[in-house]
Amino acid sequence: MTLSQQIANQIREVLLNGTWVATNYKVQLSDVTWQQATTKVADLNTIADITFHIDYYLEGLIQVFKGGTLDIRDKYSFDAPPITSQQDWDNRRQKLFNDAETFAQLVEHMDEATLMGPFVEPKYGNNYISIQAIIEHSYYHLGQIVQIKKLLKD
Repeated sequence: MTLSQQIANQIREVLLNGTWVATNYKVQLSDVTWQQATTKVADLNTIADITFHIDYYLEGLIQVFKGGTLDIRDKYSFDAPPITSQQDWDNRRQKLFNDAETFAQLVEHMDEATLMGPFVEPKYGNNYISIQAIIEHSYYHLGQIVQIKKLLKD
């Protein structure tokens, strides 16, 4: 197995089908209704906002890895359109899952030179570091989703 294939598996692990930390986004979001997803708990972000936030970064890196420009900005990463129905919520979840698989496939097919090559500009480090940051960031927010779900049940 190449390093790129292993990293793609890590992406799928946290977002789609893994149990390395006993769960993943697909499992955690599967039983969340749109009302729960949009319920604010204290000063925490909503589950719907976190879902958008993670997908925002995936979408931005997908664009770059397909040869496009880096257009995402941190200040917009929580500017999610409102969820007003179960269909809106289903669409947001499905977009996350589709983008996760697209991202994993792009990473999976990177050769080592591309993987270790600069991410957009040398000041941003290399592609490997950017991909690992997405994985770590996703685990961080997965933990938040798990905790928010527990708080919503109480």
